Amino acid sequence: MICRLVLILALGAAVPLRAQPAPASSPDLSSDLQTLDTATGLAVLKGNVRLKDEGILFTADEMRFDSKMEVATALGNIAFTRGPVRLLADRLVYHRRDGSFTAENIRLGSYPYFIEGFSAVGNLKEITVMRARASYGEPGPWQPTLNADTIIFAPGEQLRSENVTLGIGHAQPVPIPRFNHALGAPLIGTVSLTGGYRRSLGVYADGALHVPVAPSVRLGADIGIYTSRGVMVGPSGRYANAKNPEALRGFFRSGYISDHGDRGFDLLDRPIGRDRAYAEWQHQQTLAPNLTLNAQLNWWKDSEVLRDFRPRAFFPVQEPDTFVESLYSGANYFVSAFARFQPNSFHRVQERLPEVRFDLLPFALGNGFYQRFNASAAVLREDPLLAGNTLRSDRLDAYYALSRTFAPQEWLAITPMVGGRLTHYVNTEFGNVKSPNYLRLLGEVGADVALRGSGTFDYKNPQWKIDGLRHLITPRLSYRYIPKADKGRARIPSIDREVFSTYLQPLGLGDQRNIDDLHATNTLRLGFDNVLQTRDPVHGTRDLLLLNVANDFRFRRRPGERDVSEIHTEFALMPANWLQVDVYQSFAPQNFRLREFNSGITVRDGRFWSVRFGNNFLRNELQDYSVDALARINERFEALTRLHYDARRHRFNEQAYGISQNLGNTWLISYTVSLYSGRKRESSFGFNVQIDTVRF
Repeated sequence: MICRLVLILALGAAVPLRAQPAPASSPDLSSDLQTLDTATGLAVLKGNVRLKDEGILFTADEMRFDSKMEVATALGNIAFTRGPVRLLADRLVYHRRDGSFTAENIRLGSYPYFIEGFSAVGNLKEITVMRARASYGEPGPWQPTLNADTIIFAPGEQLRSENVTLGIGHAQPVPIPRFNHALGAPLIGTVSLTGGYRRSLGVYADGALHVPVAPSVRLGADIGIYTSRGVMVGPSGRYANAKNPEALRGFFRSGYISDHGDRGFDLLDRPIGRDRAYAEWQHQQTLAPNLTLNAQLNWWKDSEVLRDFRPRAFFPVQEPDTFVESLYSGANYFVSAFARFQPNSFHRVQERLPEVRFDLLPFALGNGFYQRFNASAAVLREDPLLAGNTLRSDRLDAYYALSRTFAPQEWLAITPMVGGRLTHYVNTEFGNVKSPNYLRLLGEVGADVALRGSGTFDYKNPQWKIDGLRHLITPRLSYRYIPKADKGRARIPSIDREVFSTYLQPLGLGDQRNIDDLHATNTLRLGFDNVLQTRDPVHGTRDLLLLNVANDFRFRRRPGERDVSEIHTEFALMPANWLQVDVYQSFAPQNFRLREFNSGITVRDGRFWSVRFGNNFLRNELQDYSVDALARINERFEALTRLHYDARRHRFNEQAYGISQNLGNTWLISYTVSLYSGRKRESSFGFNVQIDTVRF
């Protein structure tokens, strides 16, 4: 009888966390002393009370169960554990009939969230803790914490409260009206802090604080204080679908400052005004199973505002983009609507207002023939920055190609093809001069040939973990003939035009994006792809070496071009997980003159240290060398350095030396001293303290 009553009590303690069906077998129950008053129906168990049953464990110093009222009372060192959830209390009264309970001096949580409070009431779905404190991670001096009069905790679902103060450890200086956080969502982006000194900014501190106001919605502000410039502040936040972040997510941030420092000039040599601001928004959403929406907004009041105040966001993307795109994926086709805008006045942008496009992937017609088709309708505009012609056109474009692959041998594939492109321009404008409508029809013929060879070698090297070798080689030939592709250039506004690139560009007429700036083509491309592999016990195979070589033979050349292009080579060596070598180079075969050479060598020793040596060389443009190194001093400290040397100007463009510190496995604090040379706007000296989160 006592065992059955205690079983009811143990299951009652589990109910606030999740309802459970009655177990089919008896629990594992033990205690030092057991008594039962049959007249009152009161069972008393004392001393090391322990109950273990079907994934739950319940312990206490003393338990009393009233079988008539079905009320269980536990006293002293109460602990309930099931899965990742654990509840501790000094006193707990459980009402078995409705599943509710009350408790005193409660501690509960599910890693990494922990809550403690003066008292609590709960039911099957949630627990309300009074005079409570919640922390992310084990409570400690460096953990994010919040205090509130009440915290409502739904295990595995959410944590919410009102009239909250936020802080670190035992200090909660930041008051907020509401805190609502889905427990499955990460806390990334909730808090960040950077500070230091730069001559152009003075002593500065940048920070961002986002607080949950709804499940997976965090709102707050970014603020920067600069003794030589002023205060920059603006709203910011993040949002996502609480149950499926991949279906909806995004963020926004902004800033405004009345800049009283030395502002200088923008990219167009115009004086920068005192009022400076920026706004950024990114959005990704799945509207339906096959329909997505992506949007991005970047508005800068002047070209240097992010470079001056948010360099970490500026240098990766120095020309902001603003667009909206929706894509529908069919069984063998894509339909997209894309719009690109120019909210700024200092970069030239090929605006699309909008472009609607249909792409049919290669599709079998029968008898070995495949067809490919794409079509688009676009409203194009490009405005000059200071002076020049405004370019406008409405363009209808379509491309169709037919191909068939012949495989006379298993190692040989020959694919001849024929294609055509029809482009119609209306409402064209060069400056204020309108041009008549223009129709252009282009054709192409060509072929792709691939030979595939392989060889295996019974070579083993335990030190390098090599278990046999396999060499795959694929010589490739591609030929395209597109006559008169440059016709009508004088009547076409060159909006989608060719951009500078040192790599081999797509040969096919249907793959070229510079539709308004095409050139006649009569080119043969020769390439060799090589892969050297070995067996891998986890992934099956592992690449040890990659070597790809290609160049073009031009039977029709543009002014300044040679009949044989540079030879382009890509090389990668990965003999072990601690060593990687990457090389790209191009050189002229006529005189073996090197045009471009980029390389990187990375050596690492697990989590203890790593170093990367790199270089970038482009004749008459670049000759840079860099070293990035990281060394672990102990469990809390790491040393880092970055050196960037400009050989053409014989100077170090950047030197950075720093120490990073791990606090409580929650915060990563980096202290960095930077020395710069040659930059126009950045200071020659900077000291930076940056606080990042390690795990939330």
